[in-house]
Amino acid sequence: MNESELRVLPLVVRIERATPPERTDALEAAAMAVLSLLDDPGEWAEEVGVWESTGKIRKVVRRARGAEWRRVLALPGRTLEHGGAEVRVHPPVPLDDWPKDLSRLQVSGTELVDAHEPPPAEPPILWLNPELTMSAGKAMAQAGHAAQLAWWASSPSARESWRAAGLRVAVRIAEAHRFRELVDAGMPVVRDAGFTEIAPGSCTLVADAPWLRGRAVRS
Repeated sequence: MNESELRVLPLVVRIERATPPERTDALEAAAMAVLSLLDDPGEWAEEVGVWESTGKIRKVVRRARGAEWRRVLALPGRTLEHGGAEVRVHPPVPLDDWPKDLSRLQVSGTELVDAHEPPPAEPPILWLNPELTMSAGKAMAQAGHAAQLAWWASSPSARESWRAAGLRVAVRIAEAHRFRELVDAGMPVVRDAGFTEIAPGSCTLVADAPWLRGRAVRS
């Protein structure tokens, strides 16, 4: 496959200077935005189908505020609000042919923090590798990958139950030994391509839910 055939899923997180979202909220919102599009692509079914068929699930997260965010809202897409975070997912686009109002947005250095400890989580949980350091933007894209792998590994009945629960998902930092156990157990794990920030092949997140055990797929 040549570069002109590659597709990427754009995600935009709203980060107003005075009211940035919590990091965990943003990661979970990104994952749920991806799930929303996979579950019901609507008018973008063809674009999503082409993107999935390549076997490449590349995602790029950009940030916007003020007038930038208003321009983003005018583009085709879907906004997911979760906690204090707003993330907009757009239909897949060619790697080198982004809409102008998306391509001009900043992509690197997107950073957020959790001002409060996230509450206890219930499955499905996307566990972050505690031995890796990623910017919020990078982690959001990786959370989207993990959610997609978990969706692919879910049976139709599991997807129906997940859908009934609002496609909610939690993102938490794992303990190192637990992360290794889940990876070794064959749960859906994201192995990064190494384009940015971390080494190729790094395991960034692993998905865990009762219905995934024994049905896992790997990136």
